[in-house]
Amino acid sequence: MEDLLTVARTTYRPLECRPDSYRGWYQQGQLCWLEGNVDEALLCYHRALEYYPNDYWAWYHLAIAHEKLGHVDEAITAYQRACAIGPENYWSWYDQGCLYMEVLQVYTQAIACFEKALAAQPNDYWAIYRQGECWRLLGRQDRAVTAYDRALEFRPGDYWCWYRRGDALQAWGKPEAALASYDQALNAKPNDFWAWYQRGNTLASLGNYPAAIAAFTQALIDAPDDAETWYAQARCLAQIGDGQGAFRSLEKAIALDPLTYFPQAETASCFAPLRSLAPWENLQQLAQSTQA
Repeated sequence: MEDLLTVARTTYRPLECRPDSYRGWYQQGQLCWLEGNVDEALLCYHRALEYYPNDYWAWYHLAIAHEKLGHVDEAITAYQRACAIGPENYWSWYDQGCLYMEVLQVYTQAIACFEKALAAQPNDYWAIYRQGECWRLLGRQDRAVTAYDRALEFRPGDYWCWYRRGDALQAWGKPEAALASYDQALNAKPNDFWAWYQRGNTLASLGNYPAAIAAFTQALIDAPDDAETWYAQARCLAQIGDGQGAFRSLEKAIALDPLTYFPQAETASCFAPLRSLAPWENLQQLAQSTQA
């Protein structure tokens, strides 16, 4: 707090005495940013660059301010200027890559930026992990898994890397390997809904319905109102001939989302033996009542 107050007391002095002072405008921009005044920070960085147009950090912070305000094109331009001035600096390449990835969804360009960031910091977990994410979203699951494996060398217990590695392996048609990744994710976060849910889906795809049911039960402890999980569990219960259990799980799913799950249940082949039973009428009435 003392440092911030010191900056607040001293920042204005050079601006009062020398309005053409780069350092004064840059420090004022930093102070405005810390106070949450992003528009004012943007103006200060612009003024600083009028007097020192080749300053890497002013361009970098200008890019961040533009990004914060939703000025995507301006942010990209500022990041590119920063990278041209400091091509071996990690931060502008990395943050530019995140912008391409998360906002613009231009994954090939994001990968190129992360590669430049890694040239500066070869062992950076986050740049490697995000490269993996881009490859996964591009459908290149082989390259995604390679990137995740490299990232795990630096953070072997990272939940997200194991979890997304499982997703990539699932999409690649390797369910057994995906299951092992989800298990590693659960070692990192034992009560995580998503890892239990994906573990259940993977086990169901392998035909191991009892283990899938157990996984969905664990997922529902953390998210008891997730209709999709109740429905997935109902399908598995129907597959092993547990009609009562299937009806209970279907009732939960339909009560939560009748417009989605009752129509699906009416056409799913696994529920065909149940549709002639009396409880099916109760499900139909439940769907109608919850839609009213």
